[in-house]
Amino acid sequence: MELFKVDSLEQARQKLLRAVKDWMLPTETVNLESSLGRCLAVDLFSTFNIPAFRRSTVDGYAVIAKDTTAAGESIPVILSVKGKVEMGEAADFVLKSGECAEVPTGGMLPEGADAVVMVEYSEPFGRNKAVLYQSAANGENAVQIGEDVREGELLLKQGKRLLPQDIGALAAAGITRVPVYGRPTLTILSTGDELVIPDQKPLPGQIRDINTYALKTLAEKNGFEILHTAIIPDSEETLEHALLSAMQNSDIVAISGGSSQGEKDATRAVIERVSVPGVFTHGLALKPGKPTIIGYDEASRTLLAGLPGHPVSAMMVFELLFSWLLHEMTGSEMPPAVPARISCNLASSPGRLTCWPAKLKWMDFAYTAEPIFGKAGLITTLTKANGYFIVDRNREGLLEGEIVLVHLF
Repeated sequence: MELFKVDSLEQARQKLLRAVKDWMLPTETVNLESSLGRCLAVDLFSTFNIPAFRRSTVDGYAVIAKDTTAAGESIPVILSVKGKVEMGEAADFVLKSGECAEVPTGGMLPEGADAVVMVEYSEPFGRNKAVLYQSAANGENAVQIGEDVREGELLLKQGKRLLPQDIGALAAAGITRVPVYGRPTLTILSTGDELVIPDQKPLPGQIRDINTYALKTLAEKNGFEILHTAIIPDSEETLEHALLSAMQNSDIVAISGGSSQGEKDATRAVIERVSVPGVFTHGLALKPGKPTIIGYDEASRTLLAGLPGHPVSAMMVFELLFSWLLHEMTGSEMPPAVPARISCNLASSPGRLTCWPAKLKWMDFAYTAEPIFGKAGLITTLTKANGYFIVDRNREGLLEGEIVLVHLF
């Protein structure tokens, strides 16, 4: 029997990068409303100051700060009310010493005003006067021109995966068409005579297909476009036909199952037949995920991935290799990891990088990582976790209280 010649995770990643070195992700321009989660293809700069005028952050009176220096509860300041600024309208008058103006939250400050006293610390007095019971420092309760973003300033950097707040910033800058990277296309083929679709009741010896749905949603979450999914029986001929068809229009074809050394595990043989140069990784020094196969076909420019059949293994390998690859290709940042103290002593597997699903708990003003113990074939191992941490291949284990970095799902 041929033994695995395993790669480390870093070796597999570098081989992936070399395989796709000539890939150029296409770019497209999408409507602002459709840009959530997409990855910016260019740096975006503001073409004007935001805000473009000085604004009040409270309801109150626009003032010249030095006029309010002595204001207090026992000795208020009385100022003449020059006018009232209406919301959404220009302040078309100039404030002079001894004067103030009514302004709403977000309203424009009149020329001459440099601060705002909150309405809670004021009251009308006689005709066109106001009593102020609190002083205001220069700039207090006011937003200056360009305080949010200056004209010509970098607004969002290339590679940024757009969040709701980013879309708000683009709206503020008047950018309604957004240049983003196109999504790499993915086909998922789940193999196994035992698989049935989820709405079908399994017969004895059968199981519902998990990996298609778990991998599809994981890939979509990370920025891939799913072209096709299918359940393929344990037949080399059928798998080869499905693979050749998928290679015509997919950037990546992920085959779930059939990657280990069992009698019916034909993924490597099929990948070798349909691709040149073919398989470049057969086995990872990773737990879970050792029976992973990766190949490449230069003619169709397709990455071919044989993922383990166990759901936990398949999802972890996809996350660590292909989600990582997309981050590398777009220049986007990987999500930050949370430092936490491990809750118990933990044995590991020397010689293999080990990924442990974990549940974060907040205790004594710090996070604790509680490892989730379960077999790679049990999907609830991941549903009980909200992230994972990695134990280095040179470690035999971790001691209770050691710090680990938990990567959130």
